[in-house]
Amino acid sequence: MENKKNIRICHFTSAHKPDDVRIFHKECVSLAAAGFEVFLVAANCEEKHTKGVNIVNATAPVSGRFTRMLNTSKIVYQKALSLNADIYHFHDPELLPYGLKLKRKGKKVIYDAHEDVPKQILGKYWINKFLRTSVATAFRIYENRIAKQLDHILTATPFIRDRFVKINARTTDINNFPLLSELGPETDWQQKQEEVCYIGGISAIRGIESLIDSLPLTNGLKLNLAGDFSPAQFREVLVSKAGWPKVNEFGFVGRNETAKIMARSKVGVVTFLPMPNHVDAQPNKMFEYMSAAIPVLGSHFPLWKEIIEKNNCGVCVDPENPQEIANALNKLIADPELSAQMGRNGRKAVVEKYNWGAEEKKIIAVYNTLADATRA
Repeated sequence: MENKKNIRICHFTSAHKPDDVRIFHKECVSLAAAGFEVFLVAANCEEKHTKGVNIVNATAPVSGRFTRMLNTSKIVYQKALSLNADIYHFHDPELLPYGLKLKRKGKKVIYDAHEDVPKQILGKYWINKFLRTSVATAFRIYENRIAKQLDHILTATPFIRDRFVKINARTTDINNFPLLSELGPETDWQQKQEEVCYIGGISAIRGIESLIDSLPLTNGLKLNLAGDFSPAQFREVLVSKAGWPKVNEFGFVGRNETAKIMARSKVGVVTFLPMPNHVDAQPNKMFEYMSAAIPVLGSHFPLWKEIIEKNNCGVCVDPENPQEIANALNKLIADPELSAQMGRNGRKAVVEKYNWGAEEKKIIAVYNTLADATRA
């Protein structure tokens, strides 16, 4: 077989940071380790070669969401095109028309569907609520039309895979499971604080209001809150709440700081509201909490209950009920032996099943198939 170094692949994104966990740390790094020549194009980033990946900057004006969708996407595409790769892999729905352009230029093209976007649109605060259903339907038709023509679709969950496989048989789920290489030592339970944590995007649909409302109802617990607010003014809503004095605010944090926050916390919280895009999702943070050996407090969606309760690694609650959230937190904190065992159960499930190892094999197999096709 021809050396994979002769196969140049280019990931490109207009909406994600170059150190995005799925894009860079998992997919790009794994493909580089498998022997491919890997480039990652992102907007307004530092150019460097790291972990076998060439990170390439596309300078774009820093402005609002719609400018990014229209202008930044085009600039990122043009930079990616200039690299003349054999296989292109894009990560944002706003890049769909450019994926189709690349396909028409004879390139192999992969669309990475991180979310079920039509369902996600139904929960977008910046789209008029009376228009969301129509916008979602129109986008689904548009997305399906382009996805049908591409060489492969990768999806972040089996649920999204099942949607796309109906229109493109070349669809594979690549789950956002943790990297075993990032599993640190378990923290002695006695060294943890009387704290729980939420790490990730901070928005209304992620249930943060009910979580903060639950804090005065707990037995003195504090919440370690890390992430960016969306929109930025949502912070004002939270600061006005009675539970806010019980919040340790960290802002956006990197991978190392994330590990430190989980190490000091006794529970990891992921109580998303029952929006269409959440019910069948598999949030990264759920598995990261499990990998950190802390119990998960999750929303009572059937899929989440199957993961959390089947592996006895946490508790599921109504994410819109502060009292129920508080009761569950109080119960977990009051029984350190139970919580520690749940944490160990979650970590064991990650080591045995929910880890990047199997997903890495799947994505490399997809690329090997496309690489063989480029040589034919």
